[in-house]
Amino acid sequence: MDNLGAFFALTKGEYVPAPHAHSPWAVDMLHGRLLGGLAARAIEAEHGEEGLHFARLTVDLFRNSPLLPLTVETVRVRDGRRIRVADAVLSTEQGQVARASAVLLRNGEQPPGELTHTRAWEEPVPQGPPPPGGLPLPFELWQLTGWGDRPGPHRAWVREVRPLVEGEAISPFTLAALAADFASPLSNVGTEGLHYINADYTLTLSRLPRSPELGLETIGHLGDEGVALGQCVMHDAQGPIGYVVVTAVANPPSRALR
Repeated sequence: MDNLGAFFALTKGEYVPAPHAHSPWAVDMLHGRLLGGLAARAIEAEHGEEGLHFARLTVDLFRNSPLLPLTVETVRVRDGRRIRVADAVLSTEQGQVARASAVLLRNGEQPPGELTHTRAWEEPVPQGPPPPGGLPLPFELWQLTGWGDRPGPHRAWVREVRPLVEGEAISPFTLAALAADFASPLSNVGTEGLHYINADYTLTLSRLPRSPELGLETIGHLGDEGVALGQCVMHDAQGPIGYVVVTAVANPPSRALR
């Protein structure tokens, strides 16, 4: 990860966003993927445990957040022998802006027998920086199938270049949570641009990523009357590791990303 400015400084229990933490939709709005990243970071720090695997993270992005200091509060909802459930609420001085729920499952012996597994894709891990002229994003993006040049399916590699919180390395779980938000534009972009903004996303993981590069491959899109559903497979350098499902609502045509 490059030595660039972090998205947040942690000051007296508040996450203070930097100017470059803004959304591509508006310069005065926080990027939604960062809310998912902060939720993952907090839940992992307060409820993670050796032997428990983060199998699911659902992030509800129910309110646009301005670039204001954030607090993250977590609570353990359930703690059993094989399952732990924890929630997080993210707030600014204006009220709650997002919430998240995580399911942790106890690792154990893999059962015998053969199953049909999601295939590994043939896209090699990118070497060197992305080609110039791509989308202006605060992370590295390798668009393997272009951007809206055809209906899909689409593929991309992403890699973080900034710390999420000042002075901290990003954990593999938080890396996956940050990358998962890109499933929305990837699965919802069309030949006339991106006209949807996601209301949530759910990340499921069979294991944590083992490389800083994470790949997303669209495997489904449904849309009707301004509501869309998208689904992606998430890959790391060694193969598929999980799925991402998003729900999205149509944005006014004047705010489409092209």
